[in-house]
Amino acid sequence: MKVLFSFYNPSGGMETLNRIRSKALKERGVESHLLYKFDGEGRKNIKNITTFVTGDAETIREILIRENYDSIIVCSDITMLAQLRNLGYSGKLIFELQGLGPHEEGLLLTQSLKDLIHEHVDAILYPQNQQLRELMNANYPKIIQYSFDDPLDWEHFGYSEYPPRPFPIIGWVGRIQRNKNWHDFLLLGQALIGIFPGLYLWLFEDDTMSDPTEIEKLNQLLATNPLLHARLIRYSNIPHELMADYLSIIGDSGGFLLSTSVQEGFGYAVAEAMLCRCPVLSTDSGGVRRFINHNKTGKFYAHGNIVEATLEAISLMTDTKLRNKLIVHAEAHIKGRFSTDVYANRFINMINHLDYGRRRNRNTK
Repeated sequence: MKVLFSFYNPSGGMETLNRIRSKALKERGVESHLLYKFDGEGRKNIKNITTFVTGDAETIREILIRENYDSIIVCSDITMLAQLRNLGYSGKLIFELQGLGPHEEGLLLTQSLKDLIHEHVDAILYPQNQQLRELMNANYPKIIQYSFDDPLDWEHFGYSEYPPRPFPIIGWVGRIQRNKNWHDFLLLGQALIGIFPGLYLWLFEDDTMSDPTEIEKLNQLLATNPLLHARLIRYSNIPHELMADYLSIIGDSGGFLLSTSVQEGFGYAVAEAMLCRCPVLSTDSGGVRRFINHNKTGKFYAHGNIVEATLEAISLMTDTKLRNKLIVHAEAHIKGRFSTDVYANRFINMINHLDYGRRRNRNTK
């Protein structure tokens, strides 16, 4: 079996997902290739996976003819569905959705793009997420849908012990874009610096994917607060294998990872922090419900409510018994439910199920 995963560019959670699932499927005898329209900083994380970076139609046609894929999974890029069919691909075509911001939701509800999905796909795939399920069921009820959790490579990504920092650290991972809600991170950081004077903020970003308007707002906020500016350390495009070290250091410092997104399909940064024994405080952005059970595996606060976030942060940083409980339960929860083996089984079962449906349809004609 040979499959192709297609997305816009290798960055963020999609780069992580494609890399992890390609490795997991390879161990089951499934060859996976990656197709990105545009290059990105995350490409340096990809090793030993056939990867194409092109948006040229003729080049894509040549790839399709040469590789003869059994299935192609296209994430988010609705126009790519039609392009692949127009280029002659007749195999199984699966539309995947991993996240849902206002822009993506608007596209999915646009009639012309809904028609493209209905016309070209064999199935729809998305992670376990109530909002995604409701949207897909309401708008695409006649298309076969599969929903299962994304994988985490916890056998190779996890906690490492380092000398503890003499100051607490609040970490944040994301792009400087509106949906990631970086504003809450800085406002909470400002509040906590007044309570924990030695505190530092570590911001991990892909600076090639930032929204210029949001960057300008961030710089304006920092310009009005010299202390906040001095305590903020920005890291761009850290290799993925090193993120486990940074998350471990944040956890051991007595700090935590803050996730502030408005909407998330899955939320890899949250799950990976838990694997590194770094506790998490998060908005209820959808997909993170699969990881966080309030005061059992992590903590929630209401989006934009900095007073509530501050109180939850203080609890997380000062209540040692609760903190240790969250760390232990969170790590066990991720390892118990998000393995690469389970994902590979479900993915292969999905492809086999679609194969059976296609054969049955041919036999009844």
